[in-house]
Amino acid sequence: MKFNPFRKENLSRYLGTDKKFVKTLGAGDLLALGIGAVIGTGIFILPGTVASTEAGPGVTLSFVIAAIVCGLCSMCYAELSSSIPVAGSAYSYGNLLYGEIIGWILGWALVLEYMLSVAAVSAGWAAYFHSLINSVGLHLPHQLENAYNPASGTYFNLVAVISVFLIALLLSRGLKTSIKLNNIAVVIKIAIIFIFIGVGLFFIKPANYKPFTPFGANGVFHGATTVFFAFLGFDVVSASAAEVKNPKRNMPIGIIGTLIIAAILYMAVSIVLTGMVHFDKLNVANPVAFALKQVNQGWIADLLSIGAIVGMSTMMLSMIYSSSRLIYSIGRDGLLPSFLGKIDKHGLPENSLWIVTTIIALMGGIFSLDELTNLVSIGTLLAFAFVSFGVILLRQRSDIPDASFKVPFYPVIPIISTLACIGMMFFLPIKTFIFAAIWFGFGLLIYFVYGYKHSKLNTQK
Repeated sequence: MKFNPFRKENLSRYLGTDKKFVKTLGAGDLLALGIGAVIGTGIFILPGTVASTEAGPGVTLSFVIAAIVCGLCSMCYAELSSSIPVAGSAYSYGNLLYGEIIGWILGWALVLEYMLSVAAVSAGWAAYFHSLINSVGLHLPHQLENAYNPASGTYFNLVAVISVFLIALLLSRGLKTSIKLNNIAVVIKIAIIFIFIGVGLFFIKPANYKPFTPFGANGVFHGATTVFFAFLGFDVVSASAAEVKNPKRNMPIGIIGTLIIAAILYMAVSIVLTGMVHFDKLNVANPVAFALKQVNQGWIADLLSIGAIVGMSTMMLSMIYSSSRLIYSIGRDGLLPSFLGKIDKHGLPENSLWIVTTIIALMGGIFSLDELTNLVSIGTLLAFAFVSFGVILLRQRSDIPDASFKVPFYPVIPIISTLACIGMMFFLPIKTFIFAAIWFGFGLLIYFVYGYKHSKLNTQK
C-alpha cells in the first residue's frame, strides 16, 4: 500500500462507531457543561496572576481580546460540530477535512490542552482547599501541600491528585448523573461569583487602576495569550457531539452561548478584583479570596473558596470528560491501542477515562500551576487555527451534510480567525515553543512508529 499520511477518514464510519454512545445532552446541559469548563481557574485565579505579572488592571482588556478571538473560533466550531456530530472535536475534524496526520497533530495538541488544563486546575483546586481549611486551623504536612520543589520543602500535591480521582469516580457512574450534579454546581458557582462582584463593588479604590497598563500594550496582548486558557470550555462542548440530542440545533447554542456568558463574567470579575487590591499584590494562587481578606471580608472569602472549589470541580469534570472522549476517538481509529477505543455496557469509554485520570493526577501532583498554564495555549491556538480554516474546506465538500449554523461573512471570518490564532502564538515565550517542538516531535514519532501501521484506514479501500 502506498504511504499516504494525508488519507482521509469517512464520516459514515465515525457516525456508525459513535452510535454506541447514549444521547442524553440537550442545549441547557451543553451550556452548563461549557460554563462548568470555562468558569473555573480562569475566573478565580488568572485575573489576579495575569494582572500582577503581565497586564496590570489592563487584564480586563486581555480578556476582551481573548474573547474576540475565541468568538471568531466559536462560530467556526459551531458550524463544524453541527455538520459533523462525532466524538473527538478538532481531532476528528482534522481527520475528515485535512487528512490523518493533521488529525493526529490536532489530537496530540488537544491531549496537551485538556490534560494540562485539568492538571493546572487541580493545583488551583488544592490552593483554595488549603486556604479554606487553614482558616479553621487545619493543615496538611507541608511536604504534601504543593508541587515538587525541594527548595521550598514540598514534594507532592496530595490534594490535587485526590481531587482528580474524585471527579473521575463521579464520571464513571454515568454521564446522566454527572451532568445533573454539574448543572447544580454551575448555578451555585455563578451565584457566588455575583456575590463577589456585589460585595467587591463597595471596596473599589480608583487609585488601584493606575497605571491601567503598566506593562504597555505588549503586556496586554501577552496577557491575552495567557487568559486564552480561560476560554477552553466552548471547545469542550464540541467533544460531546456524539452524546447530544439534536446536535444541529443544540451544538451552536452550547458553544456560542458559553462564550458570551463567560466573557461577561470574566470582565466583571477582573474589573472588581483589580479595583479592590493593587495589581502588584495579586500574584497568589487564590487571588479572589485573598482580595476579600484584604478588605476584611474573611467570611465571604471562605464562602468564595467553597465556590471556587465547586467551580473548579465542574471545570475538571468537563475537561476529564472531554479528554477521555478524545483518547477514545484516537483509540477508535487505531492510532493508539484499540482498548482505549472501547465503550462499556453503560455507554462509557471506561478504559480511556482511567488512563487519562492517572496521567492528569500525576501531572497535578508534581508540576506547579505556572508551569502548566503556560504550556496549554500553544496547543489550543494551533487547534483553533486549523478548525477555523477547516470551515473553508467543509464548504467545499459535497459528502458532508450542510450545517444548521453557518459562519456569517464567509470566508472573511474563518480567515481572520485563523490569522488571529496564529498571531497570538507570537506572544508566547520561547520556552513554550521549545516544549511544543519536543511534544509534537514525540507525537509524530508515535504516529509513524505505531499509529500509521495500526490505523483503521489501512483496512478501508
